[in-house]
Amino acid sequence: MSIRSRLSGATRAVAKVLTPDPDTVASTDILDTLKQEHDEVKALLAELVEAEAPAQRKGLVQQIKAALIPHTKAEEKVVYDAVIALRSSDAKIDGYEGYLEHEWASKTLQRLGTFSNASSPQHRAAAKVLKELVEHHIEEEERNIWSDVKRHFSDRQRMRMNAAFEAAKSRVRIP
Repeated sequence: MSIRSRLSGATRAVAKVLTPDPDTVASTDILDTLKQEHDEVKALLAELVEAEAPAQRKGLVQQIKAALIPHTKAEEKVVYDAVIALRSSDAKIDGYEGYLEHEWASKTLQRLGTFSNASSPQHRAAAKVLKELVEHHIEEEERNIWSDVKRHFSDRQRMRMNAAFEAAKSRVRIP
C-alpha cells in the first residue's frame, strides 16, 4: 500500500469520526449538544491556565480556537437569532447579551494568539481572562438562554435546531 493511499484512508477515517451521524444529530436536543461542547471548552481552558510548556500552551490555544469559533458562530445563527426573534423583551436581551459576550471572548482569543511567547505573563493573563469570560458566559447562557429555549421551543424544534447547529458549524472556517 502506498503512502498516498494510506494518507487518503486516514483522512477518510478522521473525517468519518469528526462528522456527526445524521441520525444522532436529528434526535439530539440542541441543549445537550451545547452542554457537551461547553464542558469540552471549559476543560481546555482549565488546562491552558495550568499549562507550563509554551508548545503545550500554543497547542491548547489552537484547540480552543477550533472548538470555540464554530460553536459561537453556529450558536449565534441558530440559537441566539431564534431567541431574539421571540416576542419577549427579556429573551431579546438575553440573545443580544450572548452576542456581546461572544464578541469579547473572540477578541480575547485573538489577542491570545498575538503573543509570541506563550509562557509570558501577558499570555498567561489573557488565558486567565478568556477562561473567566467563557465560564461567566456559559453560566449565564445555561441559566437564561436555555430557559428561553425550553420555554418557547418544543422538543422537536430543539432537535431541528441541533441539526441546523451542526450544519452551521460545519460551514465555519477558522482563520
